Amino acid sequence: MNDISHIFEWISSFINFEKTPDRAMFRLERMRTLAALAGNPERVAPVIHVAGSKGKGSVTTMIASVLQSAGMKVARYTSPHIKDYRERISTGAGFFPEEIYDAAGRELHSCVERFLDSGAPTFFEVMTLYFFLCAREFQCDAMVVETGMGGRLDATNIVDPVLSIITLIELEHTEYLGTTLEQIAAEKAGIIKANRPVLVARQKPELAELFRHVAADQNSPFYYVPDIATVDRIHLSPAGSDFHFNYLLPAPFSPLQLHVPVPGTVQAENAASAVLGIRLIFPSIYDAAIQSGLANLKLPARFERIAENPVCIRDGAHTPESFKSCTATFTELYGTGGILLFGCAIDKDSNVMAESAAAFSHIIITVPGTFKKSDPEAVYRAFAGKNPSVELIPETESAIRTAREKSRSLNLPLLITGSFYLAAATECIFLP
Repeated sequence: MNDISHIFEWISSFINFEKTPDRAMFRLERMRTLAALAGNPERVAPVIHVAGSKGKGSVTTMIASVLQSAGMKVARYTSPHIKDYRERISTGAGFFPEEIYDAAGRELHSCVERFLDSGAPTFFEVMTLYFFLCAREFQCDAMVVETGMGGRLDATNIVDPVLSIITLIELEHTEYLGTTLEQIAAEKAGIIKANRPVLVARQKPELAELFRHVAADQNSPFYYVPDIATVDRIHLSPAGSDFHFNYLLPAPFSPLQLHVPVPGTVQAENAASAVLGIRLIFPSIYDAAIQSGLANLKLPARFERIAENPVCIRDGAHTPESFKSCTATFTELYGTGGILLFGCAIDKDSNVMAESAAAFSHIIITVPGTFKKSDPEAVYRAFAGKNPSVELIPETESAIRTAREKSRSLNLPLLITGSFYLAAATECIFLP
């Protein structure tokens, strides 16, 4: 265990329900036992806990980047990763020093070995404990933690947060979280803790009301972003999103002109949640730190430009709302008639997503890598029913290369989206 890559290889030997979800993964007591064996490292610093269907990784990263910009030592936990496992377990500005991963890895191995007598933990549980151990070893001032799936029984939900944040809810993981928006929202609401504030992003009215009721039951101060702040004067460019952030209620803060280096109206909305969360918990942070933290943000596979002339964008959009937003931003910036390479996991609603693909002149459907189950034939039928120029290339690398060559030969912009795993698969071809 003296090499960082060996640590992650060892963690990967545990059953990974990110690949093959199962209800057996929801065992919060198992995570609590693991954490107790390690001396409860999740308690070493204030935690901001973020759940949701769309935007939770962006909001987590934004908050961590701003706190880091303000001079704090920050530990950030997100998933999945694109290229390097360390993307999941990092600071607000990049990876931890190697000695942090190494020391925490040795402690992790010891804790898990002692736990094995009572059963095997999952990949995500071990990875989550590793994050908390790295955070403790780093002696961080704050942790910003994104849930994996759901919230109520997620392995991260052993924390006692100073703030919970819930981003936009959509239908997702319906086999495990429920088949209605209300059921999924109820699972996400599980991160709301007694007497701890909760900040909720824009939702359907009935879901906002559900969160409001749960907060009241928990005696948790409830803050609803659309009631508190607004973003307007949004200008999108290939360099990112510029917008004006203002308070709707009297507040001891000035309006802000902000920039995030990721194009998309949704990123302005995510930034509003991040800024409000920071203002609630760390009100003394200067405007300049907020502006700098957002401007220096790094968000792999969020409308990320990975090639020029012609342009290629990769994005992990994998829900109907996020895919619609992604394609709208793409056509706003690069016009209609571009090329779309799309692949999604089997549990995604490709029929609905196909309705947002009318602006593309050619669409290639593929498998989003081998990590998750998919049904490319069903996705092909969904998209072919909406666009006459659709082809199916199941082999992922071949599909990526074909899309790139078609983009180059026709000099047309290319969008690769539908899954973070498909976005990750572009790495060896576009960014070797």
